[in-house]
Parts: sequence; C-alpha cells; structure tokens
Amino acid sequence: QVHLVESGGGLVQAGGSLRLSCTAAGSIASINNMGWSRQAPGKERDVVAIITRNLNTKYADFVKGRFTISRDNAKNTVSLQMNSLKPEDTAVYSCWSSIAGELTWGRGTQVTVSS
Repeated sequence: QVHLVESGGGLVQAGGSLRLSCTAAGSIASINNMGWSRQAPGKERDVVAIITRNLNTKYADFVKGRFTISRDNAKNTVSLQMNSLKPEDTAVYSCWSSIAGELTWGRGTQVTVSS
C-alpha cells in the first residue's frame, strides 16, 4: 500500500510559478508510473503529467512548455514545476502512483491563479 502527501499549492498571480511536491510512503519499490492530475470546479479531472520509473515523461497539451514533472526515486518524491501560470490552471492538483495498474491518490492541493 502507498500513501501520498502533496505540498506546495497556493495563490499566485497569472504569469507566476509554483512548485508542487508529492512524497510517497509505503510499498514504494513497487511503484511504476507517477503523475499529477487536476480538477477544476464543475469540471472533470484531467491528467496533467506522467513520469515513468525510467523518468520518461508525458504532458497534457494544455501544459506543454510550461510545466515540468520530475521524480527522485531515491527520495520517493515526484514534483511539478509550474511556470507561466494562467487563471485557467486554477484547480485542485493531486498526485498519484500506479502499481500494476492500480492507482493511489493523494488528497490534493489547491492551486489558485489570479488574473
């Protein structure tokens, strides 16, 4: 079993930056992919970025060139550097981990971008 805890959300002006971090505890050796998703009020949850155990990455089109996902397998962390933030990036951001296709979610952290 894996337990995920996010940190780093907050309020930022448009054009600013935030860095989200997620620390995993538990059966971390079995984790394959990790990633970040977000959900804005009244909208469906979207995948933002994915990073594999081998550090291959994939991004949603709406964050390409602005967000960077990274992972430190030694520290059991996954981070999301968010630059050039837009008001439409406002959402609850949650990290997740995958073991044999089964997802575990963190509780989420609020990111609010003011115009």
